[in-house]
Parts: sequence; structure tokens; C-alpha cells
Amino acid sequence: MKLFNILLHIWHQPVFKRTILFFASLVPDKIYIQMTAKGKLGYSINLDNPLTFNEKLNWLKLYNRNPLYTRMADKYEAKQIVAERIGSQYVVRNLGCWQSFDDIDFDTLPDRFVLKCTHDSSGAIICRDKRTFDRAAARKRISLTMQMNYFYACREWPYKNIPHRIIADELLEEPGAAASPGTEAAPLNDYKFWCFNGVPRYMYCTVKSNDVYENFYDMDFRVADIRHGFPRHIPEFERPEAFDEMQQLAARLSEGIPFVRVDFFYVGGKIYFGEFTFFDWAGLQPFDDRQQDLDLGKLITLPAKR
Repeated sequence: MKLFNILLHIWHQPVFKRTILFFASLVPDKIYIQMTAKGKLGYSINLDNPLTFNEKLNWLKLYNRNPLYTRMADKYEAKQIVAERIGSQYVVRNLGCWQSFDDIDFDTLPDRFVLKCTHDSSGAIICRDKRTFDRAAARKRISLTMQMNYFYACREWPYKNIPHRIIADELLEEPGAAASPGTEAAPLNDYKFWCFNGVPRYMYCTVKSNDVYENFYDMDFRVADIRHGFPRHIPEFERPEAFDEMQQLAARLSEGIPFVRVDFFYVGGKIYFGEFTFFDWAGLQPFDDRQQDLDLGKLITLPAKR
């Protein structure tokens, strides 16, 4: 796990990402997907007759290119879609949207906020105190990210045509966490629903921290023995009061989509939409048990090629 965290830290360095993505962009999509899947999953995926969960996710990358998915993966546009479908009360408040870092008027922002690029993944920069915020480091990191196309990392098609912009969002924290500037808040629980054609079947809960956990539960919040390469958090998570409501919202947001992960936060008694993910772990995260890969693959009904 320590080695994984080191590699994850290296991958999140924009200079490293940019170099890798340049060379990756030279390889045709299908060949690249087959090569990376073989290295990550340990078996050669069959894109002509996909059966496993991961095979089908990679098939969807190639053959289910719905233009709506681009808007849903866009961290700015997704807010509008979610507001239209389930209501703006579930959307984290946006504080601004800009074309470049130098366009940001920090004087108008609160003391605590989150900066992120609309086309990126896992690249959020958290400001807990504007007085000590390292703007130079943030500018360097975001400027490099603005020059990259995240699509080429794993060929997740929805990212390919997202406009490159910067947004600032309200920082979600449990009540009382922001009482004193500069203090670290407790990690938030992140509820990630696996939805199949509008039907949530499993949810895994993790925490926003340096360690990666995946505690899977079914829709009655019973422990599901799905082992996806990451340890379970101990102790088990408690069922949130709004679990049933989150499940219903996930169903509405995922209608008509063969597979999508719908994420929520539950903070201060309120539900907030997190993001849409069309290919959980890019379809490249092996299961501890190959049979689980096959069994979960049966839940995905592939559409006609698009």
C-alpha cells in the first residue's frame, strides 16, 4: 500500500502526467486499451465478446460514445445537469469559473474553497486559509493541468472534448470544522453508487484521505463481499440517515446509462452530488477473485455500438 501511495503521488504530478499522456496519445485507442488492460488486470481482455466487468467497461470506452457523457464528466456542466434532474439543493455551490489561473479574483473568494480543472480527475487543490495559500504552487500545478487532455491516460472518452476551465467550489466540511482558519477538517465520507441502467446495485464508501479504502454494501446497506484490490476500512461505516434518498437520487441520475458511478457526500445532514464516473478505476482495477469480475459483468447490458 505504501508503494501504491508513492506511485499515486507521482502520477498526480502534472509534469509527469503531461509527459506520459503525450506518448500515450500516439497509440490507437483499441490497441492502447488492450495493452494497458493486460498490464493492469493480468489477462488479455476480449473486446469482441466482453464478459467481465472490466472488459465491458473498456468496451464502453470504445463503443458507447454518447455526447451527453462529455457534459456529465465536465465538473462545471455536471452541476447544471444534476440541478435540472434532481434539484440545485444537491449541488455544491460554485464560486467562479475562469479560462486561466490569472483570471481568478481571489479577493472575491472566501477563506476556504476548492480549486479544480473541469477536465481533470483527482486534481483538486484545497485552500483552508487564503492567508497561507500557496498561489504560486497552485498556479504551476493548474497551468500544467490546463495543457493536458486526461482522455489519453486510459482512453476514457467522456474526458476528450471537455473545455479546459478552472472552477472554485465551496469547501464541504462538517459543521464546526471551519471554526478556526488553517485547521484540518475530518475526512469526508464519499458514497459511490454503482448503477446499471438506472438501477443502483452496490455502493462503496471511502474517505477523502491519502489511503484508499473500499467498503462495499448492497442497497440494504448489508456488507457486500466485493474485493476490488483495496482494503476495507475498519470499523465498518455506519449507514447514513439519508442512504435511501441517495439511492433514489442515484437511480434518477443514472437512467439510460449502461454503467455509471454516482458519488455523493453527506455533510451536516445534507446530500451533495460529487461526480459521475463512467469507468470505475478506468476499468483497470482487478478483483481479488476473477469470478467476481465475471459475475459483476453480467449486470452490464451493452448497448449497440456508438
